[in-house]
Amino acid sequence: MAFFPKDFVWGAASAAYQIEGGVRESGRGPSIWDTFSHIPGKVARDENGDVACDSYHRWAEDVAALKAMGLQGYRFSIAWPRIFPDGDGAINEAGFAYYDALVDALLENGIEPYVTLYHWDLPQALEDRGGWQNIATARAFGRYAAAVAEHFRGRVRHWFTINEIACVVGLGYGSGLHAPGLQLPLEGQFACWQHVLYAHCLAEQALHAAYAANRVGFASTGRLCYPVSENPQDIEAARRLTFGSPDDDWTFTHQMALDPLCLGQWPQQDVGPRLAACIAAVPREITEALAFGKPDMLGLNIYNAQPARMGEQGPEYVRRPTGYPRTALGWPVEPDSLDWGPYFIGQRYHLPVYITENGLSCNDKLYLDGKVHDADRIDFTARYLKALSKGIARGANVRGYFHWSLLDNFEWYSGYSERFGLYFLDYATGNRLPKDSSFWYARTVQANGANV
Repeated sequence: MAFFPKDFVWGAASAAYQIEGGVRESGRGPSIWDTFSHIPGKVARDENGDVACDSYHRWAEDVAALKAMGLQGYRFSIAWPRIFPDGDGAINEAGFAYYDALVDALLENGIEPYVTLYHWDLPQALEDRGGWQNIATARAFGRYAAAVAEHFRGRVRHWFTINEIACVVGLGYGSGLHAPGLQLPLEGQFACWQHVLYAHCLAEQALHAAYAANRVGFASTGRLCYPVSENPQDIEAARRLTFGSPDDDWTFTHQMALDPLCLGQWPQQDVGPRLAACIAAVPREITEALAFGKPDMLGLNIYNAQPARMGEQGPEYVRRPTGYPRTALGWPVEPDSLDWGPYFIGQRYHLPVYITENGLSCNDKLYLDGKVHDADRIDFTARYLKALSKGIARGANVRGYFHWSLLDNFEWYSGYSERFGLYFLDYATGNRLPKDSSFWYARTVQANGANV
């Protein structure tokens, strides 16, 4: 039987551009995703988030879905261009109305808001001035955070500043798969990286200054490994490879973000000469801010990991077996990632952890009986939660789990072709329909996970 602490937070997650729609309402300015998604060929079927799930108008239905499952927390993001249409300057007070209604309804229904300040929708006006390549964007983010913190002082107490710097920089300014679609050399990507970390530091200071009880986190994703056995040597191999060479796909290594924020230093080992030169040139303004950027908690977005063992020559990755299980998106199904991932991260950074994203895309459809029978999602989530329980028993300080996602939604460059939701979205009508997994998740929440 799985075990979770009695005060464990069960929730679901979403992101502004993926669900809200209403992109031109109440003074909202354009974001980089508005621009990017309207460039032919950038998103599957040339789809965009203009309407998405229409949560801007149907937020009450989203709250009802959360309540129906008995969830205690909802992680959602605020769209920066709704509050500052130009990214900085004058506040658009009308932009707060949607979030005021949502937050008040959550609190009235006993659901704690967990707010992400930046889930990739940078105001286009800031990108026009250099975006994350420009340190001014970090300073503007600090002012945005201060405005939001003051507005929600006492109503919102849990915050995540940045979602997945690995994707912000690696996919947005490296591969170009995400907005703004740039392909910068390493030095240009690192400039963005240090500015995003600086933005977190400024936002954390603003959030703490606005309300002493605020708890501030940073949501990270990246390479994780798990041992193929409980042999201490295999465990050590998995730990070492989890925090292996930052020079190898460095944007997707947790330590490139979390070492500076949590340990006060950049990774020192296995850093290539070009990356080492970038680290050595970090401006004093940013270095001094990093000294005060340690989060109160960490968010981990975990979907899979890499099996590892101790080989004759040292730690080595293990090839997945032929025909290994995969999601509809082609991602490997590896429950042990939720056992060992939070454990290794916790050992290194000694902070409480929330699983801020975990879930899968399925080929969901309406069956002849008018229902959505997503057995794959139930099986996947049960396996991952069972593994998470093992990690907690092992010593991982995990405080909550937010399933990704509450609703089927706009899945970035995949458009609407992937369905991650606990609720099915009929995109023609906007209607929400609970999937079998939502009823199973409700029972799991009621049992505090003892049923998995």
